[in-house]
Amino acid sequence: MILVVGHKGMLGKELMALYDGAARGVDVDEIDITDLDSVQRVLLTLKPAVVINAAAYTDVDGCESNTEQAMMVNGEGVAHLAMVTREIGAKLVQVSTDYIFDGKKGTPYLEDDLAAPLSIYGESKLAGEMNTWFNPDHLVVRTQWLYGHGGKNFVETMLKLAADRKELSVVDDQIGSPTWTCDLALSIKALLDKGCSGTYHAANSGFVSWNGFAREIFRLAGLDVAVKPMSTSELGRPAPRPLYSTLDCGKLVQDTGFVPQPWQDALKRYLELRPE
Repeated sequence: MILVVGHKGMLGKELMALYDGAARGVDVDEIDITDLDSVQRVLLTLKPAVVINAAAYTDVDGCESNTEQAMMVNGEGVAHLAMVTREIGAKLVQVSTDYIFDGKKGTPYLEDDLAAPLSIYGESKLAGEMNTWFNPDHLVVRTQWLYGHGGKNFVETMLKLAADRKELSVVDDQIGSPTWTCDLALSIKALLDKGCSGTYHAANSGFVSWNGFAREIFRLAGLDVAVKPMSTSELGRPAPRPLYSTLDCGKLVQDTGFVPQPWQDALKRYLELRPE
């Protein structure tokens, strides 16, 4: 049995739908990953073969002022999952992020490139990656710029703003790969089906700026919204962001044969399936 921790979130919902009855889900109302006793109680009762941790404190700016909470959820929580999954002989899958990198490399990041997080969020997620090593049978899947049905994300924010605004300013100096949670879930399943362990990158192919992403959202949605460029420094958010954090997913393709679709195609399909 596969246990999805955080099954009510965007990725969790996709994983539950993908495994369709073969997975069990738990969320904050049933498990507190920051509490070792809670993790032991749930995992020792259910005894899953695989635990996919889709739970995280993902408020990047909020992490800057809530360091302890970020480290507890994204770091210590993973340690608890790793120790207990090792105890019961289960594999741990940890979802991580491009924010562990500083974005200064200039080319897509490989799995073994040096981590240098710029933010508390990035530091906490890196701590989580390191804590997966408490269980030798682990899989770390780094992704970026996630959006999915039933959750707060950039696509939904842009569509909401477009309801009453005909002009928006969006940063154009951050580059990455918008990734649909459906494709991330398929990537995780492909890795598990092949028995892969270690660290992998999984994101939709191609890359774009947030500004270009917004323009494509409006184009595909048939909305007439002008998208003006602005810099990250002009935006003035509390947490620093990596400016170029595209992930090289060649290892995923080589080891599983699964090829994530171009981000434009994924976005088009997401919008087609979006509830009215």
